[in-house]
Amino acid sequence: MNFFHYIGQYLLMVKGMFSRPENSKMYWKEFMRQCSDIGIGSLGIVTIISVFIGAVSTIQTAYQLVSPLIPRSTIAQIVRDTVILEFAPTLVCIVLAGVVGSKIASELGNMRVSEQIDALEIMGINSKAYLIRPKIVAALVVIPLLVVIAMVLGIRGGRYAGGMANIISDYAYDKGLLQNFVPYNVIFALIKSYVFAFIIASISAYFGYFVKGGALEIGKASTKAVVISCILILFGDYVLSALLL
Repeated sequence: MNFFHYIGQYLLMVKGMFSRPENSKMYWKEFMRQCSDIGIGSLGIVTIISVFIGAVSTIQTAYQLVSPLIPRSTIAQIVRDTVILEFAPTLVCIVLAGVVGSKIASELGNMRVSEQIDALEIMGINSKAYLIRPKIVAALVVIPLLVVIAMVLGIRGGRYAGGMANIISDYAYDKGLLQNFVPYNVIFALIKSYVFAFIIASISAYFGYFVKGGALEIGKASTKAVVISCILILFGDYVLSALLL
């Protein structure tokens, strides 16, 4: 029964976000702040992860392709498709679930414990719309952009690693990138990034918004938000792959 209670509470929270804003300028400021926090605050970790994931993919792919009958440009094709289809959207969003999700949950949890959310409700402000909706909309705008950046950096990281390790020349790598390219793979990756962005922002906001207790419960809520978000991302990855590929 608790499961259905949580599902209903989550759906009511999402429904409560869709109301006419009391002050559009106030909502816009909060939206821009969230875009800055989520985008710029996560850009560093996304850059590091993407470059090294691409580099490791190139080295490990070259290690497994030992047959002289396979052209070296195949390495670039495998790295390209692996980064676009899986590493950039899924791995980056799992990392963002820890970085962004824990921040959203702890921020809302602290506001709930310190009764700031209650104060907003007393003033006649829809706290769900003001606090949660800008976070979700900002995540839907910024996280797909981070995924696109991760795709580019992952592919470039694989190119640099291949050249430095003398595995594949830059010419062969660039040639392989253009061979058998399927544009739908990028569209599929963006679809996944939008779904994962909504999961990260909404699940984290739910656990933070409905915190009860003190500082210890805020930490527990942040941990739950990250764990549940990662599980749902992996489950969503499987479902979307089965449906769209």
